[in-house]
Amino acid sequence: MRLTALPLRFLTWLLCVLGALFTLALTLLSPLWWLLAVPLLALALLGLWDVCQRRHTISRNYPVLAHFRYMLESIGPELRQYFIQSDTDELPFSREQRSVIYQRAKNVLDKKPFGSLNRMNEEGYEWLNHSLAPVHIADSNFRVRVGSHPDTTQPYDVSVFNISAMSFGSLSANAILSLNTGAKKGGFYHDTGEGSISRYHREPGGDLVWEIGSGYFGCRHPDGSFNAEMFERNATLDQVKMIEVKLSQGAKPGHGGILPGAKVTPEIAEARGVQVGEDCISPASHSAFSTPIELLEFLEQLRSLSGGKPVGFKLAIGHPWEWFAIVKAMLKTGKKPDFIVVDGGEGGTGAAPLEYSNSIGFPLREALAFVDDALVGFDLRDRIKIIASGKIITAFQIVKNLSLGADICNSARGMMFAIGCVQSLSCNTNTCPTGVATQDPKLYKGLDVNHKSNRVAMFHKKTILAMVDILSSTGHSSTEHLNRTHIFRRVDQHTVLRYDEIFPLIHPGSFMDEDDAPKAYQLHLKEACASTFKPANTLAEVNHETQSV
Repeated sequence: MRLTALPLRFLTWLLCVLGALFTLALTLLSPLWWLLAVPLLALALLGLWDVCQRRHTISRNYPVLAHFRYMLESIGPELRQYFIQSDTDELPFSREQRSVIYQRAKNVLDKKPFGSLNRMNEEGYEWLNHSLAPVHIADSNFRVRVGSHPDTTQPYDVSVFNISAMSFGSLSANAILSLNTGAKKGGFYHDTGEGSISRYHREPGGDLVWEIGSGYFGCRHPDGSFNAEMFERNATLDQVKMIEVKLSQGAKPGHGGILPGAKVTPEIAEARGVQVGEDCISPASHSAFSTPIELLEFLEQLRSLSGGKPVGFKLAIGHPWEWFAIVKAMLKTGKKPDFIVVDGGEGGTGAAPLEYSNSIGFPLREALAFVDDALVGFDLRDRIKIIASGKIITAFQIVKNLSLGADICNSARGMMFAIGCVQSLSCNTNTCPTGVATQDPKLYKGLDVNHKSNRVAMFHKKTILAMVDILSSTGHSSTEHLNRTHIFRRVDQHTVLRYDEIFPLIHPGSFMDEDDAPKAYQLHLKEACASTFKPANTLAEVNHETQSV
């Protein structure tokens, strides 16, 4: 083949071949040339392989050169994170957001010079108005009592900011130890995630909220069904303060999961009540109940078995009538949870299909307002606490969600950052460089539990103090005084709306008569039936259900 006829895209390979031949010849003069000849010969042979193989078109069309593309592509997230993204690009958390967590966790200066980096005139900017008469708040230990149900004999005074659900298995042993030890030191709770209570949750002795998913890990029979005796043994532990049934999570609502048998170690098998080396399956739906009424009956059973501890459930809002069906079931049966965790679509996970992370389920802001509206509209709000979860890491985000309707906030990834997560986006590969989201002992043993637990406790303390400062600046002395009138949002260049204008306040009891409820809710209220999660198909069914309630 003539050189002039050789495609330009083959030039890199050609230079490797010529370089290899040239340096091989020079080895006759000095053996040191082998240091250059060997890598050039390897690249030349790689190019030969590229043009002969048929699996990768780019490699075949651009021998050798294509591998440089693959290499750059593989480190693309790191390049964007460290060299391209601005301090305010939230994908998923900005450098500015991560920095304030690191600074507070390390108890170093967390103040900023010169001014805000936010574009305050752009759509989506939010703020909280201050008062000309700020107040002094002496006590920063903000706690909320959960457990107003008559049968809840062991109510729990919850910190307003806690560790959200993350399972042992998704997180490493040292990460779980660090989080729970930090919770113990800081006086707040640690949600176990659906992977149940492991030895690493129990060892430090920090308060636990035991999350029970559709796999019933830690309380299951061999066939995967709910095991009441096993549940009672774990639920009555002094360390377990509340029980949370997971209906769905924001990052992958309506989607089950599987932990491959190869990853089910003896420790994970012990915590979850499964066999070592067998696939660990979380079905998409529960087997212990299938209707809203059965859900509430299951919660009553758990409350009784746990000795009267607060019970509740976590959900990501999907079909509106399903949520209304649960609330109608509360009215029909008189059975109520002590708390409800609202998980937004922006919530995190170790691994989820792209479509679920991006496009399924209500975001937290809309979901939280919707849940709060329903409880107010059916005059149940004062008996049930709402916990918000979904990308909450700063004091302003806590105040914003409390204003929108929450009583308590949880954070998962914020706590991960506190123990050293660098957002490498490798949670699903078992190669987390910080030892947080990996089961590789060579990686997670580098995570020092004593040091990182101090950072968790300090991050919580400093964030609560920042929240107290914000409350003081607004003229309020308690989070109970916050409501939707306090948050403002720029919806376009010329329009600013308060949250109560975006999400109008609901009058207590206004949903009891569905025809008088706000029009935005009427259709879904009429579709909702306490006896089923399916929408009502006929007007007669709707009327029958309404009369029953």
